[in-house]
Amino acid sequence: MEHFLGLLRIHVHRGVNLAIRDVRSSDPYVVIRLGKQKLKTRVIKQNTNPEWNDDLTLSITDPSLPVKVLVYDKDTFSLDDKMGDAEFHIGPFLEALRAPTDGVPSGTVITRVPPSRDNCLAEESCIVWSEGKVVQEMVLRLRNVERGEVELQLQWIDVPGSRGL
Repeated sequence: MEHFLGLLRIHVHRGVNLAIRDVRSSDPYVVIRLGKQKLKTRVIKQNTNPEWNDDLTLSITDPSLPVKVLVYDKDTFSLDDKMGDAEFHIGPFLEALRAPTDGVPSGTVITRVPPSRDNCLAEESCIVWSEGKVVQEMVLRLRNVERGEVELQLQWIDVPGSRGL
Protein backbone atom coordinates (compact mmCIF):
# COMPACT_ATOMS: atom_id res chain seq x y z
CA MET A 1 0.00 0.00 0.00
CA GLU A 2 2.97 2.37 0.52
CA HIS A 3 3.52 2.68 -3.25
CA PHE A 4 -0.18 3.03 -4.12
CA LEU A 5 -0.97 6.60 -5.23
CA GLY A 6 -4.65 6.31 -6.12
CA LEU A 7 -6.97 5.19 -8.90
CA LEU A 8 -7.19 6.39 -12.49
CA ARG A 9 -10.65 6.01 -14.02
CA ILE A 10 -10.50 5.80 -17.81
CA HIS A 11 -13.82 6.38 -19.53
CA VAL A 12 -13.50 4.69 -22.93
CA HIS A 13 -15.99 6.81 -24.86
CA ARG A 14 -15.86 5.67 -28.47
CA GLY A 15 -13.88 4.60 -31.51
CA VAL A 16 -13.89 6.65 -34.71
CA ASN A 17 -13.36 5.30 -38.23
CA LEU A 18 -11.78 2.05 -37.04
CA ALA A 19 -10.30 -0.41 -39.52
CA ILE A 20 -12.43 -3.13 -41.08
CA ARG A 21 -11.17 -6.59 -40.07
CA ASP A 22 -14.12 -8.83 -41.00
CA VAL A 23 -15.96 -8.96 -44.34
CA ARG A 24 -17.72 -5.59 -44.08
CA SER A 25 -17.14 -4.37 -40.53
CA SER A 26 -15.44 -5.25 -37.23
CA ASP A 27 -16.44 -6.31 -33.72
CA PRO A 28 -14.12 -4.01 -31.76
CA TYR A 29 -13.15 -3.92 -28.10
CA VAL A 30 -10.43 -2.03 -26.23
CA VAL A 31 -7.79 -3.42 -23.88
CA ILE A 32 -6.11 -0.98 -21.45
CA ARG A 33 -2.76 -2.11 -20.02
CA LEU A 34 -0.61 -0.57 -17.31
CA GLY A 35 2.26 -2.68 -16.03
CA LYS A 36 0.68 -6.04 -15.13
CA GLN A 37 -2.89 -4.69 -15.08
CA LYS A 38 -5.13 -5.47 -18.05
CA LEU A 39 -8.73 -4.30 -18.43
CA LYS A 40 -11.20 -4.73 -21.31
CA THR A 41 -14.30 -3.00 -22.64
CA ARG A 42 -17.25 -4.93 -23.96
CA VAL A 43 -17.36 -5.98 -27.63
CA ILE A 44 -19.52 -3.87 -29.97
CA LYS A 45 -20.78 -6.03 -32.86
CA GLN A 46 -20.34 -4.94 -36.49
CA ASN A 47 -19.37 -1.33 -35.93
CA THR A 48 -16.34 0.71 -37.00
CA ASN A 49 -17.61 3.72 -34.98
CA PRO A 50 -18.45 1.98 -31.68
CA GLU A 51 -19.67 3.77 -28.54
CA TRP A 52 -18.47 1.80 -25.52
CA ASN A 53 -18.99 4.32 -22.73
CA ASP A 54 -17.22 1.87 -20.41
CA ASP A 55 -15.37 2.95 -17.25
CA LEU A 56 -12.14 1.07 -16.51
CA THR A 57 -10.18 1.75 -13.32
CA LEU A 58 -6.42 1.27 -12.90
CA SER A 59 -4.52 1.41 -9.62
CA ILE A 60 -1.51 3.70 -9.97
CA THR A 61 1.75 2.79 -8.26
CA ASP A 62 4.33 3.94 -10.83
CA PRO A 63 3.23 7.16 -12.59
CA SER A 64 6.13 6.92 -15.08
CA LEU A 65 4.68 3.82 -16.82
CA PRO A 66 2.76 4.48 -20.05
CA VAL A 67 -0.89 3.50 -20.33
CA LYS A 68 -1.26 1.27 -23.40
CA VAL A 69 -4.47 1.23 -25.42
CA LEU A 70 -4.97 -1.77 -27.75
CA VAL A 71 -7.95 -2.22 -30.06
CA TYR A 72 -8.96 -5.69 -31.28
CA ASP A 73 -11.61 -7.24 -33.51
CA LYS A 74 -13.35 -10.14 -31.73
CA ASP A 75 -13.32 -13.31 -33.79
CA THR A 76 -15.15 -16.52 -32.94
CA PHE A 77 -13.06 -19.20 -34.62
CA SER A 78 -9.60 -17.61 -34.77
CA LEU A 79 -7.34 -15.26 -32.80
CA ASP A 80 -8.71 -11.75 -32.45
CA ASP A 81 -7.35 -9.32 -35.08
CA LYS A 82 -5.31 -6.29 -34.05
CA MET A 83 -6.94 -2.99 -34.98
CA GLY A 84 -4.18 -0.65 -33.78
CA ASP A 85 -2.64 0.60 -30.57
CA ALA A 86 -1.72 3.83 -28.82
CA GLU A 87 -0.17 4.89 -25.55
CA PHE A 88 -0.08 7.94 -23.33
CA HIS A 89 1.65 9.13 -20.18
CA ILE A 90 -0.29 10.37 -17.17
CA GLY A 91 2.46 12.76 -16.00
CA PRO A 92 0.76 15.97 -17.27
CA PHE A 93 -2.55 14.84 -15.78
CA LEU A 94 -0.95 14.14 -12.37
CA GLU A 95 0.79 17.55 -12.47
CA ALA A 96 -2.56 19.21 -13.15
CA LEU A 97 -4.02 17.40 -10.12
CA ARG A 98 -1.44 19.18 -7.93
CA ALA A 99 -2.48 22.62 -9.20
CA PRO A 100 -4.41 24.81 -6.71
CA THR A 101 -8.12 24.77 -7.57
CA ASP A 102 -9.65 26.83 -4.73
CA GLY A 103 -12.11 29.29 -6.21
CA VAL A 104 -11.48 28.09 -9.78
CA PRO A 105 -14.72 28.12 -11.81
CA SER A 106 -15.90 24.87 -13.40
CA GLY A 107 -14.79 24.60 -17.01
CA THR A 108 -11.41 26.27 -16.44
CA VAL A 109 -8.55 24.79 -18.48
CA ILE A 110 -5.69 23.94 -16.12
CA THR A 111 -3.24 22.95 -18.86
CA ARG A 112 -3.09 21.77 -22.46
CA VAL A 113 -1.14 18.82 -23.85
CA PRO A 114 -0.18 19.33 -27.52
CA PRO A 115 0.12 16.39 -29.91
CA SER A 116 3.76 15.39 -30.46
CA ARG A 117 6.01 12.55 -31.57
CA ASP A 118 6.12 11.40 -27.93
CA ASN A 119 2.37 10.83 -27.61
CA CYS A 120 -0.46 9.46 -29.75
CA LEU A 121 -2.71 12.49 -29.43
CA ALA A 122 -4.64 13.30 -32.61
CA GLU A 123 -5.34 16.83 -31.34
CA GLU A 124 -4.58 19.05 -28.36
CA SER A 125 -5.84 17.54 -25.10
CA CYS A 126 -7.17 19.90 -22.42
CA ILE A 127 -7.02 19.12 -18.72
CA VAL A 128 -9.99 20.90 -17.17
CA TRP A 129 -11.38 21.65 -13.70
CA SER A 130 -14.96 20.40 -14.05
CA GLU A 131 -17.53 20.16 -11.24
CA GLY A 132 -14.92 19.73 -8.52
CA LYS A 133 -12.76 17.27 -10.44
CA VAL A 134 -9.74 17.36 -12.75
CA VAL A 135 -10.71 15.76 -16.06
CA GLN A 136 -8.71 15.15 -19.24
CA GLU A 137 -10.37 14.46 -22.58
CA MET A 138 -8.12 12.87 -25.21
CA VAL A 139 -8.39 11.63 -28.77
CA LEU A 140 -5.71 9.02 -29.50
CA ARG A 141 -4.67 8.21 -33.06
CA LEU A 142 -4.09 4.48 -33.39
CA ARG A 143 -0.69 3.28 -34.60
CA ASN A 144 0.22 0.19 -36.65
CA VAL A 145 -3.08 0.33 -38.57
CA GLU A 146 -4.43 2.14 -41.61
CA ARG A 147 -6.87 4.34 -39.65
CA GLY A 148 -8.80 4.90 -36.46
CA GLU A 149 -9.00 6.92 -33.26
CA VAL A 150 -10.17 6.24 -29.71
CA GLU A 151 -11.69 8.91 -27.45
CA LEU A 152 -10.99 8.66 -23.71
CA GLN A 153 -11.54 10.69 -20.57
CA LEU A 154 -9.28 10.50 -17.50
CA GLN A 155 -10.41 11.16 -13.95
CA TRP A 156 -8.54 10.68 -10.65
CA ILE A 157 -9.98 8.90 -7.62
CA ASP A 158 -8.26 9.57 -4.29
CA VAL A 159 -8.33 6.57 -2.00
CA PRO A 160 -8.19 6.98 1.80
CA GLY A 161 -5.02 5.33 3.10
CA SER A 162 -3.12 5.65 -0.19
CA ARG A 163 0.11 7.62 -0.43
CA GLY A 164 -1.63 10.19 -2.65
CA LEU A 165 0.11 12.61 -4.93
